[in-house]
Formats: sequence, structure tokens, C-alpha cells
Amino acid sequence: STLLMQAAAALARQGHRVVYVSGEEAVAQVRLRAQRLGAADAPVELAAETNVEDILTTIGDGRRPDLVILDSIQTLWTDLADSAPGTVTQVRAWAQAVVRYAKSTGAAIVLVGHVTKEGQIAGPKLLEHMVDVVLSFEGDRHTAYRILRSSKNRFGSTDEIGVFEMGEGGLRPVADASL
Repeated sequence: STLLMQAAAALARQGHRVVYVSGEEAVAQVRLRAQRLGAADAPVELAAETNVEDILTTIGDGRRPDLVILDSIQTLWTDLADSAPGTVTQVRAWAQAVVRYAKSTGAAIVLVGHVTKEGQIAGPKLLEHMVDVVLSFEGDRHTAYRILRSSKNRFGSTDEIGVFEMGEGGLRPVADASL
């Protein structure tokens, strides 16, 4: 969430329309994180919603968003499936709607998923097959360093990683991770 908020703010400051939809936190909580990161001045549109039809209708108003962040996949649901959020049926149904929206508009969509204690992405594995890129953001609570790595990339290599250091002002890239 920290890395995505920083990226969202940077893109919004460049004039891109960015929408951050939280299914777990209230808008006020997301705004507090943005303030801690010095990103509250960025024109990122914030919403707290879990129903995919409502989300797609709302972001469809006005100029097409360049980036939509949906945080998190475990909370999303659609009226098209009669089952609990996070189930295979629900994830398949809402993910298909989101993919259709992305393909028809050209908007980039980031889906945030959480990791289980075993290190696996929580929720149905089928979602990994429906998306273009799968990134994991790893780190230990006892160290300031975090690693961003790709396990799937339809458009390029998965052989590179990003190393970040967590500080009071958020994450900053580490230029030379060997130090």
C-alpha cells in the first residue's frame, strides 16, 4: 500500500488520472497514509468500495483513468456471482469484468492481494492466469529493506528485482543493493 500510494501520487502529479479504491480501509485511513508519505497534495481520487459494478460505474464517469488500484482482491465482489468474496466463483466473475474494462479503456489496473503465512498469494490461484504481471513485495518487519520481484511478466523478463528502503517518508529505491 505504501509503494502504490507513492506511485499513485507521482503519476497524479504528472497529470494522470489515478483512482485508488480501498476495500479494507476507509478513505480517511488511506488519506492519513498519504499524509505520512507527503502524498496528500497529489490529486489521487480515493474511494472505499468493494462492489465491482459500483467501482466500474464510478471510475467510468469523466476522463478515463490511467491507473486504477483495487486494494484488495479478498474484499471485492460482484452481483453476477452468488457466493462470498474471495471464493473462486467471485474472483473469476469480478476479475473478468475488470479485465474487460481494462481492455476496452486502456486503463492500467493494479490488483492488490495479500500473502498467507506460508508465503502464497491469498485467494484463488486462477487470478494469476488472468493478469499480465504478478509482482510480490517482500520484506521483514525487523529490517528497513523490501524487495519487489516479478514471478510473471507477459511483456518482459522476470529476472530483475527492485530493492527499497523503508524510512519515515516512505519507500525509496536502493541504487546499489550490494552495499
